Parts: sequence; structure tokens; C-alpha cells
Amino acid sequence: MSGRLTTHVLDLSRGLPAAGMKLQLWSLEAGEGKLLCEASTNSDGRLDAPLLEGPELVPGCYELLFMAGDYFRGSMPVFEQIPIRFNITSSDDHYHIPLLVAPGGYSTYRGS
Repeated sequence: MSGRLTTHVLDLSRGLPAAGMKLQLWSLEAGEGKLLCEASTNSDGRLDAPLLEGPELVPGCYELLFMAGDYFRGSMPVFEQIPIRFNITSSDDHYHIPLLVAPGGYSTYRGS
């Protein structure tokens, strides 16, 4: 089985998936960031395809950058951008990094 990297975003202030939230995936190797992709969540708060999968999923340090300020514009969000840094240690595993977010806070964990 090939590994993959996925995410989803839940808007806790509305009790709904966060549709249309923009995000970026960065590789952080050797002290430098490299933008790997940009995407927006669908109506279910998920992406239509994995961020990385198969041979693209290599061990290393990565960052998901969620554009919460744009998503919550008009409700005075505290967090403009939410960075989540994490390590991929195995190309065979599924890494699911969800974001639970509201205008005044957020939480994350490694999901399944």
C-alpha cells in the first residue's frame, strides 16, 4: 500500500465543514521552504485528492499553511494563517492532518 497525505477542515463556529478554505503544502528541508502545492477545501471541508501520495510522499519535514483569515473574513479572526508543521517518517503510512478551527482558536491531531 502506498502512503498518502490528506487533510480536512471543520469550522467549529458553524458546526460545518470549512468549504473553500485555501491552504498550501510546503516541504521544509535543509532550512529552506519549497511550495509543493496550493488547494482549496471542497463542500465537505476536504480536498478532492491527496496532497501527496505514492512516490511523492517522502520522509521529511512539511508544513500545511491554512489561510484562516481569508476564510473567516468579516468575523474578525485572531489567526490570519495557521501553520502546522509535521514529520513524515514512512512513505507507506497514511498521514491525515485535520484542522478544527474557529475565529478565535484551533486544534489539530494526527487522524486516521
